Amino acid sequence: MKDLLIADKADVLVVDDQIENLEILISLLSPYYNVHPFVEGNALLRYVSAGRPTDLILLDVIMPEIDGYELCKKLREIRELADVPIVFLTALDSQNDEAHGLALGAVDYISKPFSPPIVLARVANHVSLGRALRLIVNQNDMLDHHVAERTAQLAQRNLELQAALKQVAITQDVTIVAFSSLAETRDNETGRHLRRTQNYIRELALALSRNKDYESVLGDEAIELIYKSAPLHDIGKVAIPDHILLKKGRLDADEFAIMKTHPEHGRRAIAAAEGNLEVSNSFLQLAREIAYGHHEKWDGSGYPNGISGVQIPLSARLMAIADVYDALISRRVYKTAMSHENAVAIIIDGRGSHFEPAIVDAFLSIQEKFVEIAEHFSDLESA
Repeated sequence: MKDLLIADKADVLVVDDQIENLEILISLLSPYYNVHPFVEGNALLRYVSAGRPTDLILLDVIMPEIDGYELCKKLREIRELADVPIVFLTALDSQNDEAHGLALGAVDYISKPFSPPIVLARVANHVSLGRALRLIVNQNDMLDHHVAERTAQLAQRNLELQAALKQVAITQDVTIVAFSSLAETRDNETGRHLRRTQNYIRELALALSRNKDYESVLGDEAIELIYKSAPLHDIGKVAIPDHILLKKGRLDADEFAIMKTHPEHGRRAIAAAEGNLEVSNSFLQLAREIAYGHHEKWDGSGYPNGISGVQIPLSARLMAIADVYDALISRRVYKTAMSHENAVAIIIDGRGSHFEPAIVDAFLSIQEKFVEIAEHFSDLESA
């Protein structure tokens, strides 16, 4: 449990009208966090409206005067709290209750009566996610300012500018890997999925760039940005509750409906980072497109928006094949791994419906590279 706890104390706000619940959470969390307890929602609103430090809000659902759902809506209207995780505390166990809370902007539920290990793990996870999001925003602000400073000094500072740009690229790569690994560590079945799909999409983009219709938009720089952004495609899964994300078997219809919200959670997280930048950032834009659109289908039958054809960003259309291929050849608790040949047959069957025909053709032309990547980054190798 020590590994789950962060080095410096974060500020955790807890609101619950039951004093005994507050006492339990204060006793449990105060050794590791600055805990700010409240017995009613309006006091919490006054506190956060004063601009006080906030890393996580634990929010009781059933309270007098203003309940947790209404309080969550009000908190999400405060711009400064847009990327602060909100976790509901509740004895309710209805999936409809969970879906309603998640739709209002909460990221998770903690059930009553409290289990200390679960509370500590969930709090540590969401505090880390919130801080990672703020870190990527602050780093990009700092780096963009640094680059702007160097460019203003023109020719005589050209060597310094090049060194700064190289450092930006290195830091950006490290940030992407650190941020995307948060999603991977929550799902014990992903294995080396991120590394495989990242390499699949680069080979696929290279092959598609040889198509005259795409050679102008898939230059070396564009392909490299797609490659770097790809690991963030499932970052939204961090917001999916553990009992769904880690379920040992197939999801039922209600659970799958919640799972299908992960593209929107991913879009929001990356868009929040973009929104705090004064200049556009290509890799964040591509990461948002991939996270939000990689479950859309060429014929419009995908999700979350049911868009079709070239309405789907090219980066997301590429990721669709990379993601599906890896899912097909990977073992899951509810299925065995499929052979490469069978996976290829399914992708061919989806040509023109699930997948863009030109990208399927590019995939078929370099399918042996997919086999090599799958073998090089196999789950068995990392076991």
